Amino acid sequence: MDDDQLPFPRTDLALGAARFAREIEDPAIFNHSMRSYLYGRFIGEQQGLRPDADYDDELLFLGCVLHDVGLSDEGDGDQRFDLDGADLAARFLTDLGVPAERVEVVWDAVALHLCHDIALRKRPEIALVSAGAGFDLGPDGPYTLPAGYADRVHAEFPRLRASAVLFDAIVGQALAKPHKAPPYTMPGELLRQHTGGEWPTWRQLMTRPPSWNDYGHPAA
Repeated sequence: MDDDQLPFPRTDLALGAARFAREIEDPAIFNHSMRSYLYGRFIGEQQGLRPDADYDDELLFLGCVLHDVGLSDEGDGDQRFDLDGADLAARFLTDLGVPAERVEVVWDAVALHLCHDIALRKRPEIALVSAGAGFDLGPDGPYTLPAGYADRVHAEFPRLRASAVLFDAIVGQALAKPHKAPPYTMPGELLRQHTGGEWPTWRQLMTRPPSWNDYGHPAA
């Protein structure tokens, strides 16, 4: 990392979290997570938010660098990957003695990073994780990076086909454990695209057993 170009928090906790994520994640996913911080911080600056004045920069970094640990073998549990990742991030930080209130912020940031509209209503450390991760995968918002900035970011953290690697990781987990990709969720949609399946209709969902048989009774 070049401090003159790409500012990262250098606390022991931040460096430890980066090492942890690098050790368990695919390199493309790790690089995506690091870029997410840089873009989240940039978006915050565009909104007039100052690191360590208007938000806790270390917490933003922790949320970003850990936001996809649920896609690692270590993080692959029995929930959607965002929730598995939030739980793994919380365990990692708790084991290091991080106070519970700070762990909760990171848990929320990781768990909500796919729920962009909700994350944006939360504190900046949560909102900017979702914003930064989304910007890295599709920079189509109202923000324009300074000339050459993306080149510097990509030189330090190459893309390595990140979008394809993320798709394969999410779908791979879902193929092995379909309950990790419930209908109408983002993981569920990626699984549907991969398999060519169809979503169940509302009526099918409401009438599969056990049900209250709402569709079988005449209206009152």
